[in-house]
Amino acid sequence: MKNFAELIKTLDSSNKTNVKVDALTQYFRTAGDTDKVWTIAILSHRRPPRPVNTNLLRMWAAELANIPLWLFEDSYHIVGDLAETIALIIPTSKDHSEKTLTEFVEEMITLKRKTDTEKKEYLHTNWLSLNYYERFVFTKLITGSFRIGVSQKLMTRALSKATGVNEDVLAYKLMGEWDPARISFEKLVLTEKEDDNLSRPYPFYLAYAVEGEPEDLGDVAQWSAEHKWDGIRSQTIIRNGQLYVWSRGEELVTDKYPEFNSFLGVIPDGTVIDGEILPWIDGGIGLFNDLQTRIGRKVVSPALLKKTPVVIRAYDLLEWEGRDIRTLPYTERRELLEQLFEQIKDYQLPLQLSERIKLNDWDEALHEKAKARELRSEGLMFKRNDSAYGVGRKKGDWWKWKLDPFSIDAVLTYAMRGSGRRATLFTDYTFALWQTNEDGTKELVTFAKAYSGLTDAEFRMVDDYIKKNTLDRFGPVRSVTPKLVFEIGFEGIAFSGRHKSGVATRFPRILRWRHDKTIEEANSIDDLKDMIPK
Repeated sequence: MKNFAELIKTLDSSNKTNVKVDALTQYFRTAGDTDKVWTIAILSHRRPPRPVNTNLLRMWAAELANIPLWLFEDSYHIVGDLAETIALIIPTSKDHSEKTLTEFVEEMITLKRKTDTEKKEYLHTNWLSLNYYERFVFTKLITGSFRIGVSQKLMTRALSKATGVNEDVLAYKLMGEWDPARISFEKLVLTEKEDDNLSRPYPFYLAYAVEGEPEDLGDVAQWSAEHKWDGIRSQTIIRNGQLYVWSRGEELVTDKYPEFNSFLGVIPDGTVIDGEILPWIDGGIGLFNDLQTRIGRKVVSPALLKKTPVVIRAYDLLEWEGRDIRTLPYTERRELLEQLFEQIKDYQLPLQLSERIKLNDWDEALHEKAKARELRSEGLMFKRNDSAYGVGRKKGDWWKWKLDPFSIDAVLTYAMRGSGRRATLFTDYTFALWQTNEDGTKELVTFAKAYSGLTDAEFRMVDDYIKKNTLDRFGPVRSVTPKLVFEIGFEGIAFSGRHKSGVATRFPRILRWRHDKTIEEANSIDDLKDMIPK
């Protein structure tokens, strides 16, 4: 644990990529093999399940520090991180543990099945026997919210330097399902597996947002357009009679979409399709909320398959007849993709072709974008006709022109302190809209939370208002005299039985502070529901 804690301290205290890569490389060269596997798992978000709920952690930490719980809570909301708060308030120790990271993780896995008394004793013993940073890392692992400023790509680069295994090969090896408690470092990283290349996807090519107007891209004849569909970006791979479906999040999701097994025997071997997984409800594209019923399910039941069928809408062809064709111009790849669809048109496959829109002028793009919400798309994509299929996000050849967000004017009703550099300010807000009751009275009903979109100066002004106009306190939450109106933007909207308002919004954020509006002029729940696509 000492070496792992030192690694995390180095990673957490530097913004320099080279420093982080060097620290990781040295760690991977010297750590024990099981510790290496768990480090890879932790840094790629494959942590063991949380063994103790955070309410108990806070209560037991306050008890050990001999302070009242309210003081711990106030400290927590100033610090902004639970593990750091606990590490700070527990009596200091200069000791460090001789146990390995693996031993600690294995103890945490078994801890989940123990009684609260046993859990409390285990935590108190370790909190008192670890130094500050070890205690911080230990508690991070316990909470299950281990986030550190290291991307998987950066970790893969360091692992490549330490082992000599190619970065692209490592990126594939670390994708998909693997259990850090069962797999060895040799098998995970060093052993060449026969199917490594068989199921291996290509890096996804990503677009930049249009920064001005589309006409700034130049001659419209050099570009093709298509709709930007709102689903799960994926690569569908068919090689050697096997099907593999990868999400852009580097997750192998083949088993979550059994409908796609129908591709086998119809789509030729040596084919890789870049596309979007979309819900297909009653002959049309459903809402992203529909797709969420499929995301994360370990078992997809026949009832769910029937209720929320899915399709892949194909954008591009990356491999054809076993040949990597990403360097071909977009128009040539597109022609091959259209040839494929001509070959399979007589089969009823859950596979559709995303329409390529050939523009005569940029006004046509504006007209097409205006139809996006009706078509259930997020806007348009522009692809240079001669562009290769690149790697990652690059400016120049692919651009996205998204719809303006939905927006509505809402009233600030509750607030919490932020985290990090905003830990001393109330910056996490809850917003409400008007609802007319059966007796004709009106009340403000919560519909969304947001914590981004204002300037630092505006956040300070709102914070000052909240502190002077607090009506009540509920732990870290303050209810506020309803007076401030803000325009709230969001990307999607759907009916929801889980929300008091009856509506769920997607990616809400603050667009602007409406100094010009009183709360009486804020919108209503009915206004919000009217925005839901019919």
